[in-house]
Amino acid sequence: MLKTTDPYDDDMRQSEQDYDTGTGPDPRPRAIVIGAGIGGLASAMRLGAKGYRVEVIDRLDSVGGRGTAVTIDGHRFDLGPTIVTVPQVFHDLWAACGRDFDKDVDLRPLDPFYTIRFPEGSAFNMRQDHEDTRDEVRRLAPRDLAGFDKMVRDAEARYSFGFENLGRRPMNELWELIKVLPIFAWYRADRSVYAHAAMRMKDERLRMAMSFHPLFIGGDPFNVTSIYALVSHLEKEYGVHYAMGGVGAIAEAMAKVVRLQGGNVRLSAEVDEIIVAQGRATGVRLKSGETLDAAVTVSNADAGHTYEHLMRKTKKRRWTPAKLARRRWSMGLFIWYFGTKGTRDMWPDVGHHTILSGPRYKGLVRDIFIHGKLCDDMSLYLHRPSVTDPGCAPDGDDSFYALSPVPHLGFENGVDWEAEAEPYRQKVEAELERMMPGLGARVTASHVMTPLDFQDRYLSSYGSGFSIEPRILQSAWFRPHNVSEEVKGLYLAGAGTHPGAGLPGVVSSAEVLAKLVPDAATVKGRVSA
Repeated sequence: MLKTTDPYDDDMRQSEQDYDTGTGPDPRPRAIVIGAGIGGLASAMRLGAKGYRVEVIDRLDSVGGRGTAVTIDGHRFDLGPTIVTVPQVFHDLWAACGRDFDKDVDLRPLDPFYTIRFPEGSAFNMRQDHEDTRDEVRRLAPRDLAGFDKMVRDAEARYSFGFENLGRRPMNELWELIKVLPIFAWYRADRSVYAHAAMRMKDERLRMAMSFHPLFIGGDPFNVTSIYALVSHLEKEYGVHYAMGGVGAIAEAMAKVVRLQGGNVRLSAEVDEIIVAQGRATGVRLKSGETLDAAVTVSNADAGHTYEHLMRKTKKRRWTPAKLARRRWSMGLFIWYFGTKGTRDMWPDVGHHTILSGPRYKGLVRDIFIHGKLCDDMSLYLHRPSVTDPGCAPDGDDSFYALSPVPHLGFENGVDWEAEAEPYRQKVEAELERMMPGLGARVTASHVMTPLDFQDRYLSSYGSGFSIEPRILQSAWFRPHNVSEEVKGLYLAGAGTHPGAGLPGVVSSAEVLAKLVPDAATVKGRVSA
């Protein structure tokens, strides 16, 4: 039997030689990363490139955090993010580690990016080619074409400022915020994304199509700053991609790079406490009682969990439990993962990504974010990866997930998900059946996640899907900083810190963090035990 040679085998052997000094234990200072989510793994890669011996610790049994996957009856379901935008952040991350992202991960461009279906039967396709998208606008609302063109130009300007400038540099110093306040004013950051779209276009369908993007990172389009209009530009500029094997495949590739750097990824082990001595984080204590010392500690856990639980024995100056309780948190998510039998050639007009817009836009968003109310007139995001990646389902079958934004768990008299999960799933199925006749009879594998699962599986504050909501006074300097304000030697990565949620955001949080962590060679009292 022939043995397939993995190119990583030679790399791994070379890595072992690089760090075998013949003088005992690895002499590099140790950095501990709490959480093997995408932000945590990106941080580990960055720290490995800076000369640290990295130990990543995660309570789950696989890497990826919210980007993990489960397999049920031959159907692979990506539990969290499904699309890759701004792949350049991954290319930059790999390059910082001396590697080639394209050799490790197979990204496939999608066109259309997604189809939005409206209640009255019309549809809008966001396309890779800008002129194709303009044709969609012309077909749907020709009088709004000039306004759409202006919106696109607005998005490009906000992208350059909001992502490439603000999003990829540290914002832990107040002066950094003060310097950009005039630009915030110039771009009318006080105006919401929806208000900005409404200023440019009259058709409510186009207003929705050009303003819903903050929902992808946990924001209310009617309250999140118009700076987030940048998302439509980054889609146009870089495209929307799918990673073959799902986002979990990216996470596995990241973990492999960490190991090639001489680091370790330790699964099924939970950090219970960040140890603080004399105002400095000195390592962690696991649930098992084991303690690990470190020169640098990074938390990729939810920011609320980091400060309220992992630092429960440390007095906080800024991120006290009372202040965290006053934050506005992103919405929760109800997700139904389901497999279907013999449907690969059915529903040909249902592509990789479909957004079913409900009869209410503003009213539904307000009920979710402000009133904490579970509504029947839902909007849904439907993911059908098997049209691009047939290997995620048995031959001839399909794997899907349907996501519905719902209230988080922090509302008084909130949703009783123990009682509501199955009735709500049935409502989701009934809604999908209108678009995909015969769906109910074809469903085989089925799995549901509610905000309770996000709270239990990911230790997410209030079961929120994306940590702290990215409102203007909860963004940049106002978010928990990448370098902790509470103790020295502690850094934060992931959705709850700057620049925010979404794959580009959490990968960029590691880039920002790496600019704040000193090179390993300069660390005094280097911890390597």
